[in-house]
Amino acid sequence: MTSPGNDEARWDGDARAAELAGRLLAVRHRIEAATVAAARSDAPRLIVVTKFHPAGDVRRLAALGITDVGENRDQEAAAKAAGLTDLDVRWHFIGQLQSNKAKSVANYASSVQSIDRPQLVDALAKAVAREQDATGRADLDCFIQVSLDNDAGAHRGGAAPAVVGDLAARIETAAGLRLCGLMAVAPLGSDPEEAFADLSRISAALRVDHPSATAISAGMSQDLEAAVKFGATHLRIGSDILGSRPAVG
Repeated sequence: MTSPGNDEARWDGDARAAELAGRLLAVRHRIEAATVAAARSDAPRLIVVTKFHPAGDVRRLAALGITDVGENRDQEAAAKAAGLTDLDVRWHFIGQLQSNKAKSVANYASSVQSIDRPQLVDALAKAVAREQDATGRADLDCFIQVSLDNDAGAHRGGAAPAVVGDLAARIETAAGLRLCGLMAVAPLGSDPEEAFADLSRISAALRVDHPSATAISAGMSQDLEAAVKFGATHLRIGSDILGSRPAVG
């Protein structure tokens, strides 16, 4: 893996790569400090969310040692993945997913982190089975997106906590799917520590019946420290590494 301490010097001829290197180093320092503050020995995995940013940025990030990339829209993700097959990166689908996009996602995604209903589980299982027959792809890592919203006026997506167990059982019994754990987004305007404490409790309850579902994907640019404190194993960081989304021409 590339040593982040030397990244800026390596990119003298590419201002964008130098910018990404500096931003990435700052985020890595934040993650390291949060991990120490939480008295954890296991640093979370960093997923860089590249939605709305060009494939060239993914290539630059891969050169900087990034191995996990997150995308929210299938059309954009599929095009990037198809054009970057030479890179050793894992693609994580983290946005709301329509069942009719399952076939496309199964073609490139290492994980889907936004599973929120039984129909999507079934569609993904069917799509992955076809892809495994055709290409021998690995099982799909599956995260249940759980809603942490406390009122009807704020919707960040996800299944109600009460149905998480049923979704987990459906995933575990589906060939080609691997239950990893939970994903969540802190509600708008909420205290992220309270939200991620709730997520930690939901995860603990899930592991009673599904002990292998240990992953917690939580935390973005504005609240990664709170997520690390409450056990996040995966962080989804976008704007603090890539900056503002490019202007549409």
